[in-house]
Amino acid sequence: MSFDIICFDCDSTLSKIEGIDELAKRVGLGEEMAALTDSAMNGEVPLEAVYERRLSLIKPDQNAIDWLADLYIETIVDGVEEVFNTLLKKGKQIHIISGGIRQAILPLAEKLGLSNTHVHAVDVFFNQDGSYQSFDAISPLAKTGGKATICHSLTNGASKLAMIGDGQTDLESKQAGAEFIGFGGVVERKAVREQADYFVNTASLVGVLEHIG
Repeated sequence: MSFDIICFDCDSTLSKIEGIDELAKRVGLGEEMAALTDSAMNGEVPLEAVYERRLSLIKPDQNAIDWLADLYIETIVDGVEEVFNTLLKKGKQIHIISGGIRQAILPLAEKLGLSNTHVHAVDVFFNQDGSYQSFDAISPLAKTGGKATICHSLTNGASKLAMIGDGQTDLESKQAGAEFIGFGGVVERKAVREQADYFVNTASLVGVLEHIG
């Protein structure tokens, strides 16, 4: 099938890391945060139950976000640049839809040829000294069902959209009529494998191309 709009999750899909977990490790909270992230990505608890808690414990400052932005690029999944180059040359509209921190994802998106307006993620806010202040709590992406909301806004109910991701929150895109391609090349989750329209478990992202035209 051919799609007009193709959307990608970021963490464990475009990059081999979970950004929030890396920020937690940086301040000695790795184990606790990884358990919270996993419970949300496996669909055991709603995203909003863990989102604020994670950030209020970590309190990532501006330096931490810049560090994470570099780490996203350093740990890019094999084949990502090839996939994006191929799709952009075909004139496809590509978006990144993530529950991660927008400022940390923007440099990766730029490297892949996307404009800022095609990155949908959660903004964090800083005090004048660069310390953590808060996050955009009204963002749909900080809540369960947020990815479906974004997908629906992109298609206006008309365009064909495909979503590629690794987690339960990515599966939500199906509620907006998206075709969902599960990617298990970094983390393979049982629920995602079972509920995806297609599933790719190669280490390279290139395997998704056969499903998105």
